[in-house]
Amino acid sequence: MRFFNNAGPVDCARHYCLDPLGRIDLPEVELLIEQQRYFVLHAPRQTGKTSSLLALADHLNRGDGYHCGYVNVELAQTARDDVPRGMRLILDELTRNAGVQLAASPVAAIRDRILAAGGIEGGLLSLLSDWAAQSDRPLVLLIDEIDALVGDTLVSVLRQLRTGYASRPADFPQSVILCGVRDVRDYRIHSSRSPEIITGGSAFNIKAESIRMGNFGRDDCVALFRQHTDETGQAFTEQALERVWYLTRGQPWLVNALGYQVCFRDKSHRDRSITIDAAMIDQAAEVLIQRRDTHLDQLTDKLREPRVRRVIGPILASGDAPGHPPEDDIQYVRDLGLIDANGQLAIANPIYREVIPRALTYATSLTIVQEPAWYIRPDGSVDLPKLLTAFQAFFREHSEHWLERFDYREAGPQLLLQAFLQRIVNGGGRIEREYGLGLLRTDLLLIWPLPGGGEQRAVLELKLLYKSLERTVTDGLRQTHAYYDRAGAAEAHLLIFDRGPGDWQDKIFHRRERCHGVEIGVWGM
Repeated sequence: MRFFNNAGPVDCARHYCLDPLGRIDLPEVELLIEQQRYFVLHAPRQTGKTSSLLALADHLNRGDGYHCGYVNVELAQTARDDVPRGMRLILDELTRNAGVQLAASPVAAIRDRILAAGGIEGGLLSLLSDWAAQSDRPLVLLIDEIDALVGDTLVSVLRQLRTGYASRPADFPQSVILCGVRDVRDYRIHSSRSPEIITGGSAFNIKAESIRMGNFGRDDCVALFRQHTDETGQAFTEQALERVWYLTRGQPWLVNALGYQVCFRDKSHRDRSITIDAAMIDQAAEVLIQRRDTHLDQLTDKLREPRVRRVIGPILASGDAPGHPPEDDIQYVRDLGLIDANGQLAIANPIYREVIPRALTYATSLTIVQEPAWYIRPDGSVDLPKLLTAFQAFFREHSEHWLERFDYREAGPQLLLQAFLQRIVNGGGRIEREYGLGLLRTDLLLIWPLPGGGEQRAVLELKLLYKSLERTVTDGLRQTHAYYDRAGAAEAHLLIFDRGPGDWQDKIFHRRERCHGVEIGVWGM
């Protein structure tokens, strides 16, 4: 039985898969190779880059135009500034792959001759030169995980490729594809041999193109899940398939991880007569978020980096940040897959939108002394007015101390409330979040299951006080009602955080307002 693959390159014999060559613009890639170009293929982690590279190598080697070598250089990451050690690891890996992919490859003999001569520092240049010279066809080289290399080892690889470039195709590869998370132009390389930071653009100024590999489209997601239905008979409702697309926005690892969780890891759904519905997809997404598998853990680890914080911080705060994050930082965070920069800076998909604030507030939520049982009514619903009254008291007493703990201080009040709420809803409900740069608000939807079936849905709109209080309330009521209507909620609250100087007595208040016939609780902090 095939299954959804969420670990390593895809194998279409064992995994549900989309054509790996269909993930790249194959005619464009073939044209660049024919034109003897050196170029970059980049995409966020676990997007399918390696699968596509391996498929491309196989495609080229099955034709009669080229010999194609593939090498993953990640092993050499630990060499850092030890260039001889890094070159030895890269040459060994290139030799191993050539022996598997290409019959009668001369690479092993060439490598042994280089090692015997002691010229290991320039070993990649020597090996590729000799290999190309001996080859009866033009040579194409695919270098995977290039941006895993660090320091002088990375500089050496880029400069050896640049040195041999003028000798192509007779005495050097006709085309080289560098593959990694980032475009080579964005590399900032700290070399022990130079006090200055070396940019990738200066070390590899022969790059002709940069191709970014995208996510699955909506139809791709449906096609992948239909493969499971075709092979097992297990059906998905249309709402479930739409939910997969909404939650993942086609991020390949998330799509496959959701499919694997709901169809294979959840034992209660292994009965293939059970139709997978949208609620099951939501449940699977919540499991992924709480479990924080390696993919999600790697992303949240990046949140500590200053370059990431300069971009994600204003998005979390949902305000109009003074100035804008540097363009290089935006490109870097986009290359990591954390944001979508098409039109407006926003988190790339709803699952990441949940993971990021939870990761930033996880320790805080564990140390807040609150119990869900304190806020549960006899009918099993959450008493939100009681909960928000308690948060007002907590915020007044502890906010200065707690907000100092956050690296993302511009979003501190919103994050502190979310930590407080997360502590409560961990008892069985969930929160859905909407925020983005320039929205001037953070929208939270509390979804709480009720004992007799059904669910409690309540919206909380969070705003920082930028203008006068009354103007902020007027704008906030309109926005809260719009979100209330769109979310199909039965309860709505507007929370306004005043971070300016002043007496707490004036900042803390609660009143009820009406907007288009809906009663909305207004809470000042």
